[in-house]
Amino acid sequence: MTRKPTILSRHKLTRSIATGATVIVLATGGYAIAESGSSSGSAHAATAASPSATQGQPAPGSGGSNARSGPAAGGASGTVDSLSASGFTISTSAGQKVTVNKASSTTYQKGTSPTSASTIAKGENVLVLGTTSGTTITASQVIVQPTGGGGSTTSSTAGVVPFKRGAPSTSKQIGQIPANYSQGSGTIVGGTEANQATEAALAAYPGGVVDRVVQLSNGEYEVHNIGVNWPHHIFVNQGFTVVGAN
Repeated sequence: MTRKPTILSRHKLTRSIATGATVIVLATGGYAIAESGSSSGSAHAATAASPSATQGQPAPGSGGSNARSGPAAGGASGTVDSLSASGFTISTSAGQKVTVNKASSTTYQKGTSPTSASTIAKGENVLVLGTTSGTTITASQVIVQPTGGGGSTTSSTAGVVPFKRGAPSTSKQIGQIPANYSQGSGTIVGGTEANQATEAALAAYPGGVVDRVVQLSNGEYEVHNIGVNWPHHIFVNQGFTVVGAN
């Protein structure tokens, strides 16, 4: 009697390879390679996900040792656009829109004097320090600044290049870059030192959003700036004075 071959579905089809490995087609559109163990019979699987699973994710190692794995200390300065029960929105001097969420622990200042959340009004210039996630900041501190605040200069006079979709990033260097600096080096920091470095960076180069502060091996800081085409890295010394940007 002749045995008829069994027809398997497309997603259950397995194909043996001469090396002893099996390629398994997954329903997700990816695949897995299972290698048979010679003595224990256990298998080790290396899975390649479908393209949609990794879309928008950086290549392994591309972010360097200081790549964010979650929200980090940073901030932004700008003019209050609107208010809500949960916080407010601001526009930076480079045109970046930022959402600010308040918390029960958020503190408020007007200049150097303590104040309350009721001081925040549409049209006020504010510096926001807190935990950033993209262009959303959960505020730890909100400082109402004088008209024209955000530093002694504006984005245009500071040379900040606003973000423009499709435009290449500007490549230039100003001031002093730490000799031992390489992109991706350093350790992400928070707390008072991150706030002071962020405030110094935004005073010198307003318009972007600081999404992390990194301490370099020489004790200086690299303030990482997003939402603008330049600068992306602002360098602040241990005395919290801006010394360079690129």
